[in-house]
Amino acid sequence: MYKVIFHNHSKVYELYCREVVGSEFSYGFVEFGDFVFDSAHELVVDPTEEQLREEFKDVESLHVPMHSVIRIEKVKKRGACVIREGQSGEKVTPLPLDRPHSKK
Repeated sequence: MYKVIFHNHSKVYELYCREVVGSEFSYGFVEFGDFVFDSAHELVVDPTEEQLREEFKDVESLHVPMHSVIRIEKVKKRGACVIREGQSGEKVTPLPLDRPHSKK
C-alpha cells in the first residue's frame, strides 16, 4: 500500500492506494489507482475521509502531473486520509464553522 501526497487546487491531498505507476496517459504524469478508504460502515466518520471518498468514488485511476507530487511512501498500514491547506499545512475541515448568530 502507498501513501501519496500531492498538490490539488492549492490544497495538499494525502491518500492511500495500492497502485502507483508511471502514467500511460502522458510522460510527466504519475498514475494512482485502487484507492483505500475506511469502511463506510464504521460508526465514527471523519468528514474529510467522507469528502475524499465521495470525490474519488468513481475514479479508477488518477493521473497527477509529476511536479504536483510531493511524496510517495510505501507503508505497512493505512493512516488517515486528509486534505491540508497548501500554504499553512493545516488540516481542512469541511464542516461549516459559522457560529450561530445571536439575537439582538
